[in-house]
Amino acid sequence: MYNIFLKPIFFLFNPETIHGIVFFYLRLPGMRSLIKLFFSYENDKLSQNIFDMQFKNPIGLAAGLDKDAQAFDTIGAFGFSFVEIGTVTPKPQPGNAKPRLFRLKKNKALINRMGFNNRGVDYAVEKLKKRKYDVIIGANIGKNKVTPNEEAYKDYEICFNKLFDYVDYFVVNVSSPNTPNLRALQEKEPLTNLLSKLMKINNSKKNPKPLLLKIAPDLTNSQLDDIVEIVETTKISGLIATNTTIERNDLDYTKEEIEQIGNGGLSGKPVKKRSTEVIKYLNKKSGGKIKIIGVGGISNAEDAKEKLDAGASLVQIYTSYIYEGPAVVRKIKKDLANYYS
Repeated sequence: MYNIFLKPIFFLFNPETIHGIVFFYLRLPGMRSLIKLFFSYENDKLSQNIFDMQFKNPIGLAAGLDKDAQAFDTIGAFGFSFVEIGTVTPKPQPGNAKPRLFRLKKNKALINRMGFNNRGVDYAVEKLKKRKYDVIIGANIGKNKVTPNEEAYKDYEICFNKLFDYVDYFVVNVSSPNTPNLRALQEKEPLTNLLSKLMKINNSKKNPKPLLLKIAPDLTNSQLDDIVEIVETTKISGLIATNTTIERNDLDYTKEEIEQIGNGGLSGKPVKKRSTEVIKYLNKKSGGKIKIIGVGGISNAEDAKEKLDAGASLVQIYTSYIYEGPAVVRKIKKDLANYYS
């Protein structure tokens, strides 16, 4: 139904316009029950305990879709075992100029340069206070564009403290390519300092929360070695591999067409291979000691299993949700369950 009727209509409009319309309907009374009726599927074979939390299945929604924690309960009804909100920043910010989200239909990919557009952490907290259901919620946190890197830790600390009582885990985002100089925070010294400060706060809490780091697929092996060392030094809970890429390889578009779109992070099928390579490298380098959430180009159970076999414990989807529709979650879970039969 989605591919035959809805997607052709959706794809006639600007992606952000459709996003707004869909989220309007997701927030309507009774929508969650209706969605659960059609998309519900669970299998005990897929349940597992990771980060001392029980996940009904290994499929989660990556950050970026529910930036302001507006529809996480309803989204969970599609069958996700966890939903990641954000990226959330301390202060509201509009993000980059529009247009800033582009479909590459031939490659089932997206290019975005959203720029951490969100309504700020206080807005997200108010929404999270109304949480009713048992889907696991993660908070992807970042810094405001105007905050210099030297002061970035303050932004992350603000978001961490304000969201702490309302989410189940945290993700530090220093890998988005759409905030100026943000990726410089992935360098060894500033990243170690940032994560150490957050872990100090985390460990001072009565019940510390899992803290993960989201990394870019564009890191070199040497930089990945540093990431492994940083995880071991700071004792964070794990990694999310990977964010979007700034590379433009193997696309079915001319150089001129891609240049016309401009800067931004590429997601979807074209990043699948590299994200799996990163997962495999990190898993091998760490001797399997680092917990990894795999994301990048997952559109079916085979893609998910590829990430899991490479060393991921859980996976997330985003772009395939746009191209394949909400039924993709149920299908991936059913097919994965067959693998484990």
